[in-house]
Amino acid sequence: MMTETDNRTFHILLVEDSPGDIRLTQEALREEKMPCTLDVVRDGVEATAFLQREGEYADAARPDLILLDLNIPRKDGREVLAEIKADEKLKQIPVVVLTTSRSNEDIVRCYDLHANCYINKPVDFEEFISMVKSVGHFWFRVVKLPSGEKI
Repeated sequence: MMTETDNRTFHILLVEDSPGDIRLTQEALREEKMPCTLDVVRDGVEATAFLQREGEYADAARPDLILLDLNIPRKDGREVLAEIKADEKLKQIPVVVLTTSRSNEDIVRCYDLHANCYINKPVDFEEFISMVKSVGHFWFRVVKLPSGEKI
């Protein structure tokens, strides 16, 4: 089934400090042939700068989707999520929390902060690749996302 988003290139912001998880995410999106560009920041301070288009990120594209690890340096993912969902210009961007945390407290807190979904990172290589492909397929081929800047 073709949709109007079939010709669109999507922008994903990956907020992740693990080089291995970054490589796996890149590989999975490549294998799935997702029409996307992937920007990577490695901590919460960089994520905020990217989203606010500050400093070296002044020309950054607005992401269509944010993949957010919770346990990142300098400012954790919970703080980043709270900032995103409190910002009128950013709050409509879907945020997928990808984390190793299985804590019910983290799950509840993330949904209270309006995360769009909470996914535990699989430890198995093939399962990780499959999970990223599923996330990409869902958000870019099934779901209808707003395009461009918020009006």
